[in-house]
Amino acid sequence: MAQDDTFGTSASFTEGGNGIEPLAGQVISMLCERQTVTAAGARQIALDYLGRAILNNTGFDAARILDELRGFRLTPDAIVDLYIPQAAIQLGDQWMCSDITFADVTIGALRLQALLGEASNGLIWVGQSPNDALHALIVVPEGEQHFLGASVLAAQLRRAGCDVSLAISETNEQITARALVDKPDMVLMSCARIDALASVTKTVKKIKAATDQAPVFAIGGPLHGDVDGIKKKTGVDIVTSVATEVVGFCAKRQKALGQR
Repeated sequence: MAQDDTFGTSASFTEGGNGIEPLAGQVISMLCERQTVTAAGARQIALDYLGRAILNNTGFDAARILDELRGFRLTPDAIVDLYIPQAAIQLGDQWMCSDITFADVTIGALRLQALLGEASNGLIWVGQSPNDALHALIVVPEGEQHFLGASVLAAQLRRAGCDVSLAISETNEQITARALVDKPDMVLMSCARIDALASVTKTVKKIKAATDQAPVFAIGGPLHGDVDGIKKKTGVDIVTSVATEVVGFCAKRQKALGQR
C-alpha cells in the first residue's frame, strides 16, 4: 500500500518556494495557543485578548469586547465567573511586578466592571418569587478596595435566584442597622487582607447580638489562610469563595430549622 504523505516531508512542502511550510507552522502554532489553558481553567488566548483590551490606551467599548469574547465561544457565565476575575488577578500581578502603573490598574478594573455589567445582561437568572428567594447581603469591609470581586459575587448570587444588596466600606454600625432592617438570610464578607478580619469579627458579633435568628455568615475573596483558624477568629459559619456553596449551606440550615 502506498504511504499517504500529505502531511509528510515531501519536497513540495519543504522547499521554500511556495511558503507552505512557514504557513503550516503558523497554523500549528496558532492552534496550540488556542488549546493552552491556565491553571484556573481559562483559555490563554481569550484571557490575553481581554488583558490587552482593558489596558488599551485607545478606548474601551464593553459591548464590542463582549462580542469579541463570545467569538472565542465563551458563554456569559464563563466571562463573569472566570475571565473577568482572572483578568483582575493579572492586573494585580502586573502592578506588583511594576509592569503597569496604579492608574492602569484603576482604569483596567473600571473597564472590567463595565464588561461585567454588559455580560450580566446575558446571564440566565433563576426565576423565584420574592418570598422564596434567599436574601444575601454582600459586605466589603472598611479599607478594602476590591469592589469588582463583590460585583462578580453579586451577579453569581442573583443568577442562583437570590435577592442581593451590597454594603461597601460601611461602618459596623451601618451594616448592623442594614441587617436589622433587611433581615438577610446570609451575610457574605469579601476580604483580601488579614487586617480586615478584625472588622469582620466586630460585624459578626454586632449582628449576632442584635438579632434573634442570626443569618449565615460567610467570608471569602482573595484572602488566604487557615480556614478553621479564620472561622474560629471571626465567628463565621463558612469560609469559601464559591457563591453556590454559601447558598447551599444557607438552604440546608433553613431546611433543618424548618424555615423553608
